[in-house]
Amino acid sequence: MKKISLKIEGMSCSACSVSLEKYLNKQDGVVNASVNLVLAQAQIEYDGKKLKLDDLNRFVSEAGFKSAGEYKLDLENKKDHSKIKLIIYLIILLVLMYVSMGHMLGLPQIPYLQMMKYQKNYALALLILTLPFFIYGFDILKSGFKNLFYRHPNMDSLVTIGVFASFIYSTINTILIFRGHISLVENLYFESCATVIYFIKLGRHIDNKSKEKTKDAIKELVQITPPKAYKRVNDEVIEVTIDEVEIDDILVCKPGQKFAVDGIIVKGSGHIDESFITGESTPSKKGKDEKVVAGSINVDGYIEYAAKRIGKDSTISEIVRLVIEASGTKAKISRIADTISSYFVPSIFIIAILTFISYLVFGSLNEGVISFVTVLVVACPCALGLATPLAMVVSEGVCAKNGILVKSSEILENASKIDTIIFDKTGTLTYGDLRISKMYNYSKMKDEEILKYVATLERQSTHPIAKPFKEIKTDYLIDEFENIAGIGIYGVIDDKEIYVGNNKLFTRLKIKNNHSAHEDELTKDLNSVIYVVIDKKVVALIGVKDIVRNDIKSVIKDLKKQNINVIMLSGDNEKVANLVGKSLGIDKIIANDLPEEKQEVIEEEMKTHSVMMVGDGINDALALTTATIGVSVNSGTDIAIDTSDVILMNDDLKKIIKLIEISKKTIKIIKENLFWAFFYNICMIPIAIGLLKGIGITLTPMFGSIAMTLSSLTVVLNSLRLRKMD
Repeated sequence: MKKISLKIEGMSCSACSVSLEKYLNKQDGVVNASVNLVLAQAQIEYDGKKLKLDDLNRFVSEAGFKSAGEYKLDLENKKDHSKIKLIIYLIILLVLMYVSMGHMLGLPQIPYLQMMKYQKNYALALLILTLPFFIYGFDILKSGFKNLFYRHPNMDSLVTIGVFASFIYSTINTILIFRGHISLVENLYFESCATVIYFIKLGRHIDNKSKEKTKDAIKELVQITPPKAYKRVNDEVIEVTIDEVEIDDILVCKPGQKFAVDGIIVKGSGHIDESFITGESTPSKKGKDEKVVAGSINVDGYIEYAAKRIGKDSTISEIVRLVIEASGTKAKISRIADTISSYFVPSIFIIAILTFISYLVFGSLNEGVISFVTVLVVACPCALGLATPLAMVVSEGVCAKNGILVKSSEILENASKIDTIIFDKTGTLTYGDLRISKMYNYSKMKDEEILKYVATLERQSTHPIAKPFKEIKTDYLIDEFENIAGIGIYGVIDDKEIYVGNNKLFTRLKIKNNHSAHEDELTKDLNSVIYVVIDKKVVALIGVKDIVRNDIKSVIKDLKKQNINVIMLSGDNEKVANLVGKSLGIDKIIANDLPEEKQEVIEEEMKTHSVMMVGDGINDALALTTATIGVSVNSGTDIAIDTSDVILMNDDLKKIIKLIEISKKTIKIIKENLFWAFFYNICMIPIAIGLLKGIGITLTPMFGSIAMTLSSLTVVLNSLRLRKMD
């Protein structure tokens, strides 16, 4: 399967995105399609054997929209002429309004254009002043007719029908005025056509500017990487562009400069500020063989580093890709709004037609046309379409700036519902920075020889407990190797069958454990214990000690204050797990679990709770994928971890609390947006129909378009409040 994000042109409201999404999902070969109105993007997963890019572009065109190719974040500050056009057409609109309504306000009338004296001149002037607005709003009218033709009516369709109904009615009356029916001069509504188009364009301008703000966090990430690099060539350092850098090139970074690409330090050391990606304000000390990330700042040292990840493979590019993909997904609450929108537009058409017929029967044609147009204009579902995606895009950007990468909008929504968090122990609650603290040798072999055997096997393992052994130099070769999940590892070295693991080895090998007293001693000192068994004989017991993460006690305390259950899950022995868990204030501790047993624990908890699993993203893959939300730590620069839903860039577990806080605030904002969008329509549609005329409350198309613009602006401003959570 392949994935692609297409830039879509021609979408103006939620009805557009819903209709395109439905059409794409119906096509053979399309596995899943999600359309984002805010980013004007369609994220499509498809069968590459059945479909090509041209097929996808054709589907978009058939649905009434235009594909502008693969979606790329536009970083250029292009000249925007929309503001100039708004000013020009505002002047034309004011002239039009002055001619048509100036006399009502007692303003001096323009010679030869007086309404009651020069009816033909007056009508013709209004017609001429209105025509430019059909050029200005051509994109709206074209979209409206196109979507009607493809039977996917949207906001533009409502506006188009309303505008043309008013224009045709007024034009017919103008013709009749020229034929002598001068009394019809009071039934001209050209200004309504112009006003509706103008305020729709004004609303679009405001929306577009606001949508651009939602991309700022992503743009800031992209622009962090410097455009130039300093490359060492023999004894000379030359300036090159980023595009000229190749893998394994040796680059130089002096104090105050930014690292140009992801790499590994080969010479020098210094304090490095990675706050843009980790959220950690304190620079960290780094030296030879340690990783550096493009965009981070070398605070105080001279460093030479080898380029390792460049271009689209860099950490920054990976982050941007994940954030954009997350923005293209949809939360459940968003799909509810989309479903409502898909029925909303046809319903408004029916209401408008019934209103028009009612006035023809019980009122007048003039009242019928005005009410028909007003209903269509005032009920445009623009605010409804922006309510959810705008808030989601803003919050995903906020998460990214805080070093929290969320892979989908649904995950961001689900985070607000979490009531149980399960932590893995080693590498999650602890740093995973293990050290050999003590060793019992039960054989005639030297300690160094045993440790070399262990080191040779552990180099094949990805478990955090292998780390202290990987630092031991060894020249042994492995003939066989096997990872035994939840128990340890096995290998054949020099014709010796060697097992390294926990006390479950005794059950597996069916041998007796005569060293439990030493195990207890190591356990009381918070060691993880490792048995070394060669040819079914225990030759050594090694104690490996870990350090508990800073601030983890306060994190657990804060989670409990929010009534979130905290559970520790570990494959370590029960005594060590209990000692660590109790010291952190965790009440429920489950130890000695195999990966599949961890999965069973999570499945059991998920029967009654919404569960977040926090692990290292490698050894907890099964558990991370099973939980409602899987959170990965210990990611460093290797952020493309498929098993987790959320990645904490700097392993700071306090960010879990921040994620839940952002999620709850986002859902609250979305609910407020939906409320105001529905409240607006509930109030405005009855007024547009004329149900409140009896108490003197009426609405014209002009004021209807203004009200619609204000409703969208309310939703936009409310969503942008999330940016304060940076």
